[in-house]
Amino acid sequence: MISICLMLAAEQPARSELAQLEEYIEQIGAGNAEAFAALYEKTKAAVYGFSLSLLKHSQDAEDVLQDTFLHIYSAAERYEKKGSPMPWIFTITRNLCLMRLRANHRTEELGDEHADIADPENVFSSLEDRQVLKAAMTALSDDERQIIMLHAVGGLKHREIAELLQIPLSTALSRYHRSLQKMRQALKEQAESHNNSGRPYAKEEIL
Repeated sequence: MISICLMLAAEQPARSELAQLEEYIEQIGAGNAEAFAALYEKTKAAVYGFSLSLLKHSQDAEDVLQDTFLHIYSAAERYEKKGSPMPWIFTITRNLCLMRLRANHRTEELGDEHADIADPENVFSSLEDRQVLKAAMTALSDDERQIIMLHAVGGLKHREIAELLQIPLSTALSRYHRSLQKMRQALKEQAESHNNSGRPYAKEEIL
């Protein structure tokens, strides 16, 4: 689950958690189905969020989510431990997204009509999670969304993000801090709108 605190404070996964993810991949390479299910549950929100930040289309992101884990399953036995598997996972995800974008010729910007983000797998299970995701998708540019998802949700370090996106480290850092400012402002405006209305958010407003 993604909390607003995690999204804005950008806490990093503990080293022990990353080691556990690598252990899951090693077990998947040996054919362990339970390890595959555990890795999926631990990382699906990050993969789906990153896919959505690139594709801006919920069904495409859902398809890439599934394809990413099929690739992980088939390539797990060749994975070499590096301390964290997330850059490896996101490289797979990004390549699949770029292939889908080329195949679909989908280059349009996310319009207001797409502000209500579908989530077929119920990856973002709480209303708070969905509110944060909606703010990210509507308030940020393509590049900013990718960096937010990779760092705050996926746990990648800024250096790893810069390498994955093939941009200078300084650019990754500046985009991230600019994205945080926009996110805080968007969430503040949502909170003020909620307070001024005198009523709680209807479920369909966030979902």
